Amino acid sequence: MTDSILLPTRKDESWRYSDIDAIQDTAPDTFEAWEDIRVAEGESWSDLIVIDGSDGLQMRRLRIAIERGARAELAALVAGGQLGRLEVVVTLAEGAHFELGGITLGGDDTTREIVTRLAHEKPGATSNQTVRSVHWGKATGNFLGRIDVARDAQKTDAAQSFKGLLLDKGASVNSVPQLEIYADDVQCAHGATVGQLDESARFYMAARGLPPETIRRLLVQAFLGDATRELANEATRETLLEQALAKLDERA
Repeated sequence: MTDSILLPTRKDESWRYSDIDAIQDTAPDTFEAWEDIRVAEGESWSDLIVIDGSDGLQMRRLRIAIERGARAELAALVAGGQLGRLEVVVTLAEGAHFELGGITLGGDDTTREIVTRLAHEKPGATSNQTVRSVHWGKATGNFLGRIDVARDAQKTDAAQSFKGLLLDKGASVNSVPQLEIYADDVQCAHGATVGQLDESARFYMAARGLPPETIRRLLVQAFLGDATRELANEATRETLLEQALAKLDERA
């Protein structure tokens, strides 16, 4: 019965920075819907997700089970909705790998976010998550990434990298890495930085005659390129960056 399903609130850890007002008209059973993906032993899977649209909640929710020795690669652009949200829950078997290249973009008073939870359950699995956020106006970009390493998941190697770029003073980003590690022999790393466009680079390029909008686009392109660098599929890398830059150009 959908009557028993409650809408998320900021008391829910994964919704703590969300625009809760944007989900008030959403059917409660929306938050029970998942897309389930299974990557069979030794196989590879990749996908590109673009979350677009202008109003209300625009959301995708994926549960990915990666079996022994398999690889899953997800490229994602969250650039739509008053609240644009991608949720990904991943379970990794022995020797499996998960790669995420994610971008959030937004202006006005929108919120765009990527929320992940990875469960390293068996030995020798690896994961790498790279998320870049560019926001302007009074927009907010969020990355909440949780990694759980089970006691038997020795030799786990898990990494997260988040960087936020603010084009206006009213914009903000939030990064919340969470690690729950019960194994001894693991490597888990995370890093997060927030800043504005490099003024020295802007000055250097302006001195050589480049117009301000061209300078901004080149610097943002280089920044967003980090999110695509570890993706194995060249076509996916190019498409993700092209679509992100196209959305950014709509700001002009």
